[in-house]
Amino acid sequence: MKHHYKLNVTWTGNRGSGTSGYRDYERDHLIGAPGKTAIAGSSDPAFRGDATRWNPEELLLASACACHQLWYLHLCADAGIVVTAYEDEAEGRMRDERFERIVLRPRVTIAAGDRALALQLHHTAHQKCYIANSVNFPILCEPVIV
Repeated sequence: MKHHYKLNVTWTGNRGSGTSGYRDYERDHLIGAPGKTAIAGSSDPAFRGDATRWNPEELLLASACACHQLWYLHLCADAGIVVTAYEDEAEGRMRDERFERIVLRPRVTIAAGDRALALQLHHTAHQKCYIANSVNFPILCEPVIV
């Protein structure tokens, strides 16, 4: 099965002189798609970005986290495990402008179902996650079931 995604990214950081110098422009941009709220983006503050805006590294981390979560909830629903809360304190680590790894730390509350199966389904969700299958660095998962 094939899927196609389309969006636009518009640079909004021209201070009047464009990219006349490294310090002469802002890294601000808007990420948008028809019918969706725009996401205010920038670069990481270490690269002269705006810390109040999302940066590409955070968005990659969020994508990995959300993909795992959505697969996990789907698998639990199919397995008869009733999830009532899901929160993930994910972290990503970079070195030399490359991700070294991402660690997902989902904390899942279940109201019904097999606790051991609920834990095992994180492994299955990881195998199915298209973000995890698309990157060249490890994505680890350290789940807790409550």
